[in-house]
Amino acid sequence: MSKKELTTDPYKGVRDFYPEDKAIQNYIFDTWHTTARQFGFEEYDASILEPSELYKSKGVQNEEMVNEQTYTFKDRSDREVTLRPEMTPTVARMVAGRAKELYFPLRWYSIPNLFRYERTQRGRLREHWQLNCDIFGTDDITAEIEMVLLANQIFLNFGAENGTHFEICVNHRGLLDALYKDLELSEETATAVTRLADKMQKMEVNEFEAAVKETAARAADTILKFLRAKSITEVPEFLKENSTYLELEKFIDDMENKFACPVKFDPSVIRGFDYYTGIVFEIFDLHPENKRAMLGGGRYENLTTLFGGDKLPGIGFGMGDVTMRDFLESHNLLTANITAPTLIVIPTDTELNIDAEVVANTFRQAGISAAVDIGERKMAKKLAAADKQMVEYAIIIGDDEVKSQTYVLKNMTEGSEECGTLEELISKIV
Repeated sequence: MSKKELTTDPYKGVRDFYPEDKAIQNYIFDTWHTTARQFGFEEYDASILEPSELYKSKGVQNEEMVNEQTYTFKDRSDREVTLRPEMTPTVARMVAGRAKELYFPLRWYSIPNLFRYERTQRGRLREHWQLNCDIFGTDDITAEIEMVLLANQIFLNFGAENGTHFEICVNHRGLLDALYKDLELSEETATAVTRLADKMQKMEVNEFEAAVKETAARAADTILKFLRAKSITEVPEFLKENSTYLELEKFIDDMENKFACPVKFDPSVIRGFDYYTGIVFEIFDLHPENKRAMLGGGRYENLTTLFGGDKLPGIGFGMGDVTMRDFLESHNLLTANITAPTLIVIPTDTELNIDAEVVANTFRQAGISAAVDIGERKMAKKLAAADKQMVEYAIIIGDDEVKSQTYVLKNMTEGSEECGTLEELISKIV
């Protein structure tokens, strides 16, 4: 019996990062880091392992995630542990652990590695990285405004436009609670309706309506009217006297008129986790081939009490690197210099490799990324490879260039050329 050969494929639902893939991921991470710091956020991190009971606690749990999607196992001491499927419970644990030492409000962010055992599809894998941003220690509505402005700025910093490439949709969990209270729904029925509403965009209209009628028969018409509202003014009249309605109405108005950041009321934005208590929001891709939520978050109030601490309000969001890359590729927003050095230096003969390295290093010392093609391929193939890698500039090094110390800088994008000393050519790029 022959020995079975090992496959070169990675485990299902995870990725290998070849250099071009890693370069794009680094570009995404760099933009996330820069934007979070632009808003004064500090970076934190934690282990990917957590005690499983953290995700089973009332107030944290998302039943589908806990029961079907976590990577959970027993360690050698028979303790049940889970590879973290999300970061919010972890950061709540960390904040609760040092609540008396920290200065509030605090702004923290992280880019953790997360794991969920779910069906793989476009934009959703079993392992991904996720930007998490949170503000702890204030229940002022300004925190909601700042978080949505931060989320919006991330997309602007990638070159996207609000209303053209993406839209920001908002709702209020308190508005939903007010609806349930007026309809006198039991806690069990209300939870079931919330779970359905969270899946509304993924279900056929008839299928969704039938499910709501089966779950909350006598209240179905009112619930469906709420969920079909295209603007906040279209919700059932009795909700307009509720304080959460007035808060959300003002929030929507302030975002557009004071901050030029339009947001849209969408009652189907629920957020599946039980810990959300206030304004919730999602950012949706508007590309016709990639219509999906890319970022989601909202207000939560009670997570730190799970660890014996005082109630500490918080608000946060998360967005994944998989959907971010899909978004950038769908809208052609990946810039030319992401996956390659700015300059490639190409010697005409392998004997000139060291001279080419000297030239490349001069550019590096000036802060310009540069590489040398020391392969033995013909010049035409080297130039074609540089063009395919989206290198911006090229310098060809021959005996004449080495003797004269004068070089030709080729702009690979425009096809133009400029001649000069290394110092002169550096000034053309910097």
